[in-house]
Amino acid sequence: MPRPPSPSIPEKEFVYGALKQSLRLDGRAMLEMRTPTLTFGPELGWVECSLGKTRVLAQVDGKMVKPPPERPLEGMITIHSELSSMASNEYEPGRASDQEVTITRMLDKVLRRSDAVDKESLCVLAGQRVWHIRLTIHILSDAGNMLDCACLAGIVALKHFRRPEVEVVGDEITIHHPSERAPMPLSMHHTPYCFTFAFFPDTSTPPLLDPSHLEETLSAGLLSVALNAQRELCVVQKAGGVPLAPEDVLRIMDVAVQRARELDKIVERALQEDWQGRTVEVR
Repeated sequence: MPRPPSPSIPEKEFVYGALKQSLRLDGRAMLEMRTPTLTFGPELGWVECSLGKTRVLAQVDGKMVKPPPERPLEGMITIHSELSSMASNEYEPGRASDQEVTITRMLDKVLRRSDAVDKESLCVLAGQRVWHIRLTIHILSDAGNMLDCACLAGIVALKHFRRPEVEVVGDEITIHHPSERAPMPLSMHHTPYCFTFAFFPDTSTPPLLDPSHLEETLSAGLLSVALNAQRELCVVQKAGGVPLAPEDVLRIMDVAVQRARELDKIVERALQEDWQGRTVEVR
């Protein structure tokens, strides 16, 4: 499949010159992110997240399974991401690109290994039955910064999802239909958000938040930070690129904390609005 041409020399010089003056092509400030748009589907756990023209669909479903013998008291969470040629013609179907592998690994660190969901609360009957929660991420359109959009869609889908209520009498398990009893939300320990900063070859160019596709292509390094609104740091990832001084990293952390608090308010408001307009329990 033919790849799109790389940016021309005049285009590179224009973008680098503008960024040195703290000007971006879309008019944003250097540390301003695109406003996220959250769209909820008819089913609980179905969320579409947009950052500008970057669009990601996240879907959560759950089923009851037998736990592995080494962890009999914990439920299971698996994350699957799909980056196809629908997102951009840079990606070949049926072949995982480096970017897809990076996104999947980062999603696993941010959403599963940071213990965002309480796995012990997913246990129904110790050693016999636990909930297996599966999060599927479909990247629909790539206009830059797919990772942050995918992380946001994933965590919102987990918060939006409701599992059926379960009743255990002895060794007998009864799963109640939502028409009988209201489904239960997942027990969450915290809500991590991911923020990606781009750095450029010229050290006089300040770092920028939420890079577009062109800014990502021209960058000399990306730093991804995952943390929650309570200032708890979950993941820091920097895959090569220009070296950073410790004070630069600390400055970025302060910016990320502020953005996490703002994003947390947007997410809680969107979930509340959707919940008010939704009838879940029918008696």
